[in-house]
Amino acid sequence: MSEYYSHPTAIIDEGAQIGKNTKIWHFSHIMKNCIIGENCNIGQNVFIAEGVILGRNVKVQNNVSIYTGVICEDDVFLGPSMVFTNVVNPRSAIVRKDQYKKTIVKKGATIGANATIICGVVIGEYAFIGAGAVVTKDVKPYALVVGNPARQVGWMSEYGHRLHFDSNGIAVCPESGQKYKIVGEQVYKLE
Repeated sequence: MSEYYSHPTAIIDEGAQIGKNTKIWHFSHIMKNCIIGENCNIGQNVFIAEGVILGRNVKVQNNVSIYTGVICEDDVFLGPSMVFTNVVNPRSAIVRKDQYKKTIVKKGATIGANATIICGVVIGEYAFIGAGAVVTKDVKPYALVVGNPARQVGWMSEYGHRLHFDSNGIAVCPESGQKYKIVGEQVYKLE
């Protein structure tokens, strides 16, 4: 008996590693040699390609394709119909499988619905990518980015609240009470 749940319509190729208590829903396809951590939720009509790595507690909403080269660390949220790429200059008639670029989504990051992530970027810890954004370059930890191309418009807490800094460069998350400090162009959580 499996330690994860998969809907009868899901296709899971032999050689896929799937963690305990993960759920895989309708019409999703999990390819061989990918690694999916514990307590993940893979929504309806999701494709996970060979070599993809998902950490623990990753939430993948409906209609997401995760291509070879993508690594998502623990607690990542991938919104409905968001898109990853893995080749910078794809052409139908030219095979570029040897040119796949790595994309890393760090712990706790959120990618909103219909966002597009151009390959080769790193999305920092707890960054927040707004719905419909097109990310073409690295995103700093805790950054809030929106638009096409995505540009930073603020900072977010680990709980997903926009941070407002006082004159001393300190912000407090209204939900958790966690404190953050801005130093130059970086934000750090204070212990």
